[in-house]
Amino acid sequence: MTKGLIRAIGAVLIAIALYSVLGFLILPGIGLRIINQQLANYATAPARLDRLEFNPFSLELTLWGFKVGEPGKEQVGFDRLYVNLQTDSLWTKALHLTDVQLDKPKTELLFNKDGTLNLTKLFKLPASEAKPADPESKPFPLRIDSIKLADGYLHFVDMRPSEPIEFLYDSMNFELKNLSTLPDDNADMTLVAAGPEGGRIDWSGKLSLVPISSEGKLKVSDAKMKAWWPYVRDSVPLVLEDGILNFSTDYTLNLAKGTEMVLSNASASIAPFRINAPDGRPLARLERIDVSDTTVDLAKQKVVVGKIQSKNLETWAAREKDGQLDWQKLFASQPAKTAPKANDPVTVEAPKPGPVAPSKPWQVLLKDVELRDYRVHLADKEPATPVALDIGPLNLDLKNFDSLNQSPFTLKLDTGVGKQGVLTAVGDVNLNPVSAKLKVTTKDIDLRVAQAYIDPFIRLELRSGMLGSDLAVNLKSTEPLAFTVEGRAQVDQLHTLDTLKNRDFLKWQRLVLEDLKYQHGDSLSISKVNLTQPYVRFMINDDRTTNVDDLLIPQPAGTATKDAAKPAATKEKPLGIYVGGIAINDGSANFADFSLTPNFATAIQQLNGQIGTINSRSAKPANVNISGKVDRYAPVTIKGEVNPFDPMASLDIAASFKRVELTTLTPYSGKFAGYRIRKGRLNLDLHYLITKGQLKAENKVVIEQLQLGEKVDSPDAVNLPLKLAIALLKDSDGRISIELPVTGDLNNPQFSVMPIVWQTLRNLVVRAAQAPFKFIGGLINGGGAQDLGTVSFAPGSSELSPEAQKALDTLAQALKQRPALRLEIEGTAAQSSDGPHIARDRLEREYQYTYYKILQRRGEKVPAQASQLKVPDNEKGPLLEGIYRARLKQQPPAEWADLSRDERAAKMSAALIDFWSKSEVLLRQLGQDRASAIKDYLVDKGQLADDRVYFIDATLGQAESDGRIITPLHLDSE
Repeated sequence: MTKGLIRAIGAVLIAIALYSVLGFLILPGIGLRIINQQLANYATAPARLDRLEFNPFSLELTLWGFKVGEPGKEQVGFDRLYVNLQTDSLWTKALHLTDVQLDKPKTELLFNKDGTLNLTKLFKLPASEAKPADPESKPFPLRIDSIKLADGYLHFVDMRPSEPIEFLYDSMNFELKNLSTLPDDNADMTLVAAGPEGGRIDWSGKLSLVPISSEGKLKVSDAKMKAWWPYVRDSVPLVLEDGILNFSTDYTLNLAKGTEMVLSNASASIAPFRINAPDGRPLARLERIDVSDTTVDLAKQKVVVGKIQSKNLETWAAREKDGQLDWQKLFASQPAKTAPKANDPVTVEAPKPGPVAPSKPWQVLLKDVELRDYRVHLADKEPATPVALDIGPLNLDLKNFDSLNQSPFTLKLDTGVGKQGVLTAVGDVNLNPVSAKLKVTTKDIDLRVAQAYIDPFIRLELRSGMLGSDLAVNLKSTEPLAFTVEGRAQVDQLHTLDTLKNRDFLKWQRLVLEDLKYQHGDSLSISKVNLTQPYVRFMINDDRTTNVDDLLIPQPAGTATKDAAKPAATKEKPLGIYVGGIAINDGSANFADFSLTPNFATAIQQLNGQIGTINSRSAKPANVNISGKVDRYAPVTIKGEVNPFDPMASLDIAASFKRVELTTLTPYSGKFAGYRIRKGRLNLDLHYLITKGQLKAENKVVIEQLQLGEKVDSPDAVNLPLKLAIALLKDSDGRISIELPVTGDLNNPQFSVMPIVWQTLRNLVVRAAQAPFKFIGGLINGGGAQDLGTVSFAPGSSELSPEAQKALDTLAQALKQRPALRLEIEGTAAQSSDGPHIARDRLEREYQYTYYKILQRRGEKVPAQASQLKVPDNEKGPLLEGIYRARLKQQPPAEWADLSRDERAAKMSAALIDFWSKSEVLLRQLGQDRASAIKDYLVDKGQLADDRVYFIDATLGQAESDGRIITPLHLDSE
C-alpha cells in the first residue's frame, strides 16, 4: 500500500470522523441552542425544545420534548418529531422526505370571550414585507413518502358563546402517504380521532396539492351534539338534553377552478335527540332520524336526499294567553346584540360591498321521506278554559319533493286526532305556485274540543259529537286563496246541553252531508242532508222570551264598536248555498210555554219527512213534507214551501193536527177564554202564506165534543157569553168549524200572530152571537166557514166567477132561512187594477164606434150595433189619430212626428189608456155593473125576492195583492 493511498484513506477517515462529530454532536447542539434562543425571543410563554438528534449519514432528524406554555399547562407541544431526508433531493430538484413522524402532539385551542385565539398570542413574529402575488409562481417542490401522527391530543375550548364549548380528542392518529406538491401527484391519507367521552372521526382518501383536490370518505361516529350545541343555542333558544350524531360520506374536492365539492353516498343519523325550553319545558323528543343516499353538489347548488326515515318524535306546542305561539315567543325572546363597550377591542369593519345580484337558489330534492309514530301535544291557553289536543300517532310519507318545484311531490299522511279520531290525507302538492290535490278522510273527530271556543257566546255544553268525512281537496292558489272541497261529511252523536236548566237542547244521532261541493268564496252545494233522530227543545218563558234568548251571552259593547270601525263590506257576491234535499228520520221535539197559567207543555215524536231543494241564489222555495205525532197519538203533518234564506219574502206552509186532546190546551183556554177545558178534541189545519213580509194565514179549526170546565181568573179572558156562543156554533153532530185568517206585516216588531189569532177568535164569537155572514153560512150544508160577505171580481170584469156564484147560492139559501135579514150590495172598483182594463175596453169601443160611422158614410152594410163590428188592424192607425184629438182635445206632441208609425201609434194608445184609466165615471159605472150582476144572480138564480136586495152607492176601493177586486156585502135587519 503506497503512502498516497494511506494518506487518502486517512484523510477520508478523518473527514468521516469530523463529519460524524459535526453531524452527531456539533450541529444538534448548535441547532438546539438556536431553536431555544429563538423561542425565548419570540415566544410569549415559556417554550423550549429538550433534545435534537441528527444522523448525518441517513439524514434523519429527530426533535424531542417540544413544549410551549407554563409547566403543566402547555398549549402546544409534542414528544417526538422524526424527519428522514433523502439524498436524491439534490438531483430531483425537489425536497424528498421518506418519513415524517410526529408522536403525541398536543394542542390547546382556546377562543377567548373577545374572539381572540390563544395560538395567535404564543409568538411575537416580526412583520414581513408584503410581496405582490406572482401568478406564474409555483409551489415549493416537495415529496413526502409518509407522514404519521400518533396519539395526538386536541383540547378545544370556545368561550365566545353564552355557554362555553369544550371537547377533547386524546387519541388522534393520522397517516399520509406520497404527499407531493408536484402536479397531479396524489397522496393517500388516513385520520382517526377519538375522545374519552365518545365520538370518533375516521377520514381516509387521496389528497393532491397541485391542484388542491381530494377524494375519499369521512365518517363521524357517536358524536355528542351537546359539545357544540351552544353555537346553536345562541341563535335558537333551545336547550339540548341529549343528541348523538353519526355521519358518513364519500366526497370529492377540487379547487382548480373555483370550489367544486361533491358529497355522495352521504348518510346521517341522530339517535336519540331531546330539546327543552330554557325554563325546562320539554319541546321535542326524538327516538331516531336517519338520512341516507344523499348527494350534495356545491357547484350545482343541489342536494339530493334519497331517503329520510324518522320515528317516535314527541313535541309540544301551545298558544299563550296573548295569542302568540310559545315557540314564536321563544325565538322572539333572543336578546339583541349590544353595542361594544369602551374597553372592548376595536374591530375594523371591512367596507360594505355594493348590491349583489340575486344568487342562484339551492335545489333540494327529497326522494323518499318516512316519518313514523310522531306525536304532537297542542294546547291553547287563550280561551278561559284551556284546550288540549293530542295529534298522533302521526305517519307522513313524502316522495319526490323539489324545493324549486320542478315537479309536484306526493304526500301521504295518517294520524290520530284526540283519543279516537283519525285523519288521513293523500295527494300531490306543488309549491310554486302553491297548489294541491288531496284526498282527505276523517273519522270520529271529537267535536268537544270546540267547547272552549263557543263558551264566550252561548251557554251550551257540547256533550258529544263525532266528525267524519271523505273529501277531495283541490287547492288552486293561496294568493288569492282559491280551493274546492268535494265529498261527504257526517256528524254522529251530537248532543248539546242547556247549562242553565241542565236539559237537552239540540241533538241528533247522525247528520250526513252527501255529495258536498264547496268552492271557496263562491258556493256550497250539498246534494242531500240525512238527519237521523234529531231533537230540539223550545221554551217560552213567563216574560215571553225564549230559551234560545237565555242561552245567548251578551257581548261587550266594545265588540260592536270594533265591528263598526271596520271598513264597509265589499260588494262581492254572497256565498251561494244549494241543498238538494233534507231527510228527517225519527225526529222529536219538546215545546213549553211558561207565559201561560197553568203552564203548557207538549211533545212531538216520530217526525219523518223531507225538505226539498234549497238554493240561496234562486227565489224558488223548498218543498216541505213532514209528519209526526203529538203526545204519541195525535198525528201531525207539515207541508208546503219555504225559502229558509229569506222566509219573510216567501213562505207557504200548511200544517195539520188531528185528534189533539184539548185538555192539553187548558192553559190557553184559561188565559184567553177564562175557562178550563173538561173535554174535547181538536183538528187544526193551518196555512201560512208570507209574501214580501206580508203574512196571510188561514187557521181552520174543527172542535169535537167541546165541554168547558170551571172558570179561571185571567186578566186576558174575553168578557163574552162564551157558552151561548159555543151552543150557536155547534152543528147537529156537536162539532164547531172555525176559520181564523190572519194578515199583517211581519217586519213590524209590534206584530204578533197569537194575539191576532185570539182576537180573531173573540171577534168570531161576537159575530156568532150577532148572526153575521160566517155564522149564517155555517148553517148551510157545504157552507162551512166560507166568507159570504164579499164577492171578488177579476180586474175590469163584472162577470161572476164560478166560486162567486157558488157563494151567492149559499147566501141565497141562508137568507131564505132568515127572512128578517136584507142584503146591501156596495159596488166597488179599483183604479190600480180595473183602470187599464176599462180603458182598453173603452178604446176598443171607440174604434168600433168611429169605424161604424165611417162605414155608414160610405153606404156599406153595417150590423145593428157598433159593438158587433170587428175593426181591421190596418184601419186602427188612421182612426187612432182622430180619437186622440177628439178625446184628449189636443194635438199629438211635435216630437212624435219623427217617430215611426208603430211608435207614434203606441204613444197615442198609451196616452188614451192612461186618460180613461183615471175616469171615475167609468170606474163607478163598473162598480154599479158588479152590484147589478150580484143582484141579478140572487134574484134570477137564487130565487131571492128582489125587494130584499138594495144597492149602496158605488165606491172606489183598492185591489187585492193578486189584482182581484172585492165587492162587500152588508147585512141589515128589517
